[in-house]
This record gives sequence, structure tokens and C-alpha cells, in this order.
Amino acid sequence: MTVPFTYHAKAQSTFKPPLIANENAFLGDIETSEKENPDKPMSAGFYRLEKGTPLVYTYTYDEMKIVLEGKFEISDETGNKVTATPGDVLYFPKGATITFTTDDYGLAFYVGTPKG
Repeated sequence: MTVPFTYHAKAQSTFKPPLIANENAFLGDIETSEKENPDKPMSAGFYRLEKGTPLVYTYTYDEMKIVLEGKFEISDETGNKVTATPGDVLYFPKGATITFTTDDYGLAFYVGTPKG
């Protein structure tokens, strides 16, 4: 069986993720393997946070992010805290509670296993 790949031209600048929380947190899958692999799908998309209310999120799956633009202040319940800037890669294991803030905005690309 031949399976094609999927291409999203200029996705970083053209895909606008929907609002998911507060007045300033946007996230949306641009692609998922749910149809092809329903037992162990991967999802990928963009997360944008604008100045305003911090987003506190507890992961129910493993996820990785790479910061593309702007800056995030990221902390967890263990006391870890970083300022993440373009090119930085972060891993959030299932069960981690993470607080995201920014003094302007941040944009990240993520890949996760939502049924992990």
C-alpha cells in the first residue's frame, strides 16, 4: 500500500491556532496521525501565548516543543524554571504541571502523543 506524505507550506506564518484558554493562549493541531494510527497517534501543531494570564497545564500525555519566536517563562512544580527562546527544545512528560508566561508573546511548534 502506498501512502502519501502531507505538506503544509509556510505553516509557521499562515496557521492561526484557535483560542484554548484565558484571553491569550492559542493552540491547535496542524496534523495528526489519528486516522492512520488510532491506537498510538501523534499530533503536531502550534502553541502561541500572548502577554496576559499565565497558562497552567497538567500534561496527560508526553509532548515536546521547540520555540520558534518570542519568549516563554516556563516553570514546573519541582522548581525548574527557564526562559525559553527560539531554538530551545522542551520535553514535558505525562503528569507534569507546567506554568507558561510571557512578557510579550511566544510561538512554539509541538509534537505529542495525546493517547499516551
